[in-house]
Amino acid sequence: MLKRLWWLVLLSVIAAGAVYVGWHNLQQAKLQLDAPLYTVPAGSTAMQLCQRWQQQGRLTKPECLLLRVYLKLNPDAALVQQGVYRITNQQSLLEVLALFRSGREAQFAITFIEGETLAQALQRLNSAAYLQHDVTSAQQVLALLQWPEQWGSAPQNAEALLFPDTYYYTANTFASGLVKRSQLKLLSALDDAWQQRHVDLPLQNRYQLLTLASIIEKESSYPPEKTLVASVFVNRLRKNMRLQTDPTVIYGLENFNGNITRADLNNPHPYNTYRHHGLPPGPIALTSQASLQAAAQPALSDLYYFVSKGDGTHQFSSTLQQHNAAVKKYIFGER
Repeated sequence: MLKRLWWLVLLSVIAAGAVYVGWHNLQQAKLQLDAPLYTVPAGSTAMQLCQRWQQQGRLTKPECLLLRVYLKLNPDAALVQQGVYRITNQQSLLEVLALFRSGREAQFAITFIEGETLAQALQRLNSAAYLQHDVTSAQQVLALLQWPEQWGSAPQNAEALLFPDTYYYTANTFASGLVKRSQLKLLSALDDAWQQRHVDLPLQNRYQLLTLASIIEKESSYPPEKTLVASVFVNRLRKNMRLQTDPTVIYGLENFNGNITRADLNNPHPYNTYRHHGLPPGPIALTSQASLQAAAQPALSDLYYFVSKGDGTHQFSSTLQQHNAAVKKYIFGER
């Protein structure tokens, strides 16, 4: 009887040792996959994935047998969720399966940049990886806009109706979802700026504020100057002076080659603020929060002119005589 008990104890120790060795080997099993991104198809199970990897020579048959035993003892671990996951070659088999079970899919990003046109933003959107491209035109962007009725007539042009920012998404997200998120962020930023505006601004509605802000965006990327640039345009609007800003001229040209000419300045297209008084028909670029705030709260000044110094900043002037002197200095190099 004692001998039989001794054998039972020995067999138990051996079995426990085998379980320990098997468990240790399973924990150490590395999964060498080719890419940092792996797609788990819909309806997959942990064992199906293991068998596929065994066929590909990435795992051994004993490793899959050990996994089968492990999953019998831990049935919840057999569940995986479809999606695209970011993995490394340092992860073990169990770590990879735990990731697939968690549903923590890989995050991708797209950035809309202030100062770019909607057409440029759409090019960026349409080239984004792992995205369902169901929005490819400005008309589709405009159709998705939920412009509040109390704000007045909805825009007839989709320009600037995306907020410049970085947006994160998972694989197979619809582009329309990103567009809606961006539009909601724009509407919120625009409304905030409008609510905080100076009460005597020569602007009738939020869309005009967005239009002015987009011009400021194109004229200055130097934040400390934005409110001064805004004050120049606001002062000109109050005096019924033409804005005479090059970016609006360029926006309305079909084939701009990078050099603005006298013929361009004389082009009668609707966005040419050298030919037409007031604001152009709509915005000309994606617009940042800083430019929206500058348009809503311009500096109080007697400035009506500015010229680029060539270093990203501008020389501001109150009179045409001062401005002409600044042009000679900074454009023509005269002293």
